[in-house]
Amino acid sequence: MNFFKYLKDQWSLLLGWLFFVLLTIFVMWLAPNILVDWTMVGYLALIQAVFLFFYLLVRYLSKRHWWEKLADLKQISPLQSYLSGGHTEEEKLVEDYINQLIREHQEVMQEAISNQQDQKDYIDSWVHEIKVPLAASELLVRSIEFDIDDQKYTLLENELAKIDEYVEQVLYYARLDSFSRDYLIQEYELKSIIQPVIRSQANYFIQKNLRYEIIGEDQRVLTDAKWVAFIFKQILSNAIKYTPDHREIIISIEKNQQGISLAIKDSGIGIPKEDLSRIFDKGFTGSNGRLSKTHSTGLGLYLAKSLAEKLGIQLLAESIVGEGTTMTLFFPILNFYNEKR
Repeated sequence: MNFFKYLKDQWSLLLGWLFFVLLTIFVMWLAPNILVDWTMVGYLALIQAVFLFFYLLVRYLSKRHWWEKLADLKQISPLQSYLSGGHTEEEKLVEDYINQLIREHQEVMQEAISNQQDQKDYIDSWVHEIKVPLAASELLVRSIEFDIDDQKYTLLENELAKIDEYVEQVLYYARLDSFSRDYLIQEYELKSIIQPVIRSQANYFIQKNLRYEIIGEDQRVLTDAKWVAFIFKQILSNAIKYTPDHREIIISIEKNQQGISLAIKDSGIGIPKEDLSRIFDKGFTGSNGRLSKTHSTGLGLYLAKSLAEKLGIQLLAESIVGEGTTMTLFFPILNFYNEKR
């Protein structure tokens, strides 16, 4: 706080000084034996003003060190460091109050972090536990394939696949914060990552009579195969979901000087222009996601975008309503990677 701001805060003291100067003049004017000499009144007011100025200056200098400590506390993490250096009783009172707030905040944050970690551990445990009965259910459904109607069997298989996809989303969502402890960057062939994902969606391609084609030569990328496979699955699942029957999905791989792009282009209903900028927001489903036959959680593309950013991959979207949507994963070529090759 500079001196002029300090003077601004002392307006009541300055107003009081002015009041007493006027009161002195009034008393002198009422006294019958005192002749009001305006020169003397001016000197008196000047002397009082000088004393007041020095009083305010000394008080400002004595408190400046304390204000600097408050300013330093604000510059660094204010809820991590304790305040110290109070001299007057007022400063000590403020110091105790601020330090008490910091202590309470740290206790609340520690409890919240502990609860969050417990929740993550529970989710991880739950996901792994639920995988067992889910796999058993899939085996049971396959065992009765020829005992039930084909349409019912297909519906059962689809619903189990949806459950598995939602469980997987929960697992990856829970791992977003701990991403740095759960990835391994290596060289991978792109097709070796995407082809198993395509095969896992074979039932949907068959049921909707969709055709797919992979265009372009295979390319090697420096990334984590597990996370990229999950990202690609979210995009491909959306492409299948919003593409009408008897159409096609084109997957293209291209390489240029900046990097390698993996594009998934569908011939579906497209995304309205007003929704396109928000499709990666958490929980956003848009007008397409609210359709009765295509329920959406609003998590798939959010997770895809978040994980792509953590891997240094750009995820871009282009769409024309009625013609389709193109989602592109761009893998930039790193300088040290180029030098090694």
